[in-house]
Amino acid sequence: MRIGRRLVGALVAAGALAYAAGSAATPAADLYYQRAVMTAADGACRLFAPDIGAALMASKAQARSAALRSGVDAANLAGVESRAGAAVSAAGCRSGDIAAAAQRVRTAFEGYAHLDHMDFPGELDAWAADRPAADGASHWRVSQHDRFGWDEMLFGVVGHAADRPLMAVANFADGAQPYGARLVIRDAAVTSGPYLDSRAADIGGRIPIDGRLPPRASTRIFNAAAMSPAGRDLRGPGMTGGWAFRFPSDAAEALAGLDPREAVAVEFLFAGDDGESVRTAYVEVGDFAAAQAFQALVQR
Repeated sequence: MRIGRRLVGALVAAGALAYAAGSAATPAADLYYQRAVMTAADGACRLFAPDIGAALMASKAQARSAALRSGVDAANLAGVESRAGAAVSAAGCRSGDIAAAAQRVRTAFEGYAHLDHMDFPGELDAWAADRPAADGASHWRVSQHDRFGWDEMLFGVVGHAADRPLMAVANFADGAQPYGARLVIRDAAVTSGPYLDSRAADIGGRIPIDGRLPPRASTRIFNAAAMSPAGRDLRGPGMTGGWAFRFPSDAAEALAGLDPREAVAVEFLFAGDDGESVRTAYVEVGDFAAAQAFQALVQR
């Protein structure tokens, strides 16, 4: 399910907020502009309650992913967002266009805050986002499931009270016990964009998931900060055991900033008589940022 089809139309502001096309004039960039206008207006004019503001952020994140998938680069999207902010500044908080668009957003949102689950499909896999009732237990708030060899993993954001760590829970079919794990992602500080190895593409042009992560020299590594046996509340269906790994808080922010077409790797580390061995699971970035924003909504 994509975020609110009615919400899409509600984010269009007319007149003084009309889109200045520029070099990124594509339908996907235009949709991103529409959503950026309303998030900018909310930031400047405090138009919405926190739950609606969070929904707008989720919607904007999904629009960004769609624009990147369509071929608009990140630099152009930054320009689109700047123009949206400038349009809001020029119109002012008393603008009739802004007021009308804000009311359409509120109307479209009426049923949205009651949703407790959404799927965010990608090219290869999907994120599941949930807003479970507060019951004192740990729950997956955002998750993606992966099988790698005979092993399996759940990866994403876990919620326990106000805590929202990025975690991996893995079950190893042979009962092996790792001593650690690390998350490997593209280093945005030393690269100009996503690494998508088209040489590995199939006849339909689809790049396999392991062709969406750059060479090691262009990656950033987050070592798991904690490891423990996985509790039943975090194990997936059919997982009879497993190990839970908690990553540093800035890992989720780095993941959310990546291109939806790329992948990250979770490497599980094992010690043996012949030295260290590694088992690797891959995760499609997809709409992680939108799923993360959705789970942050205050449930009504």
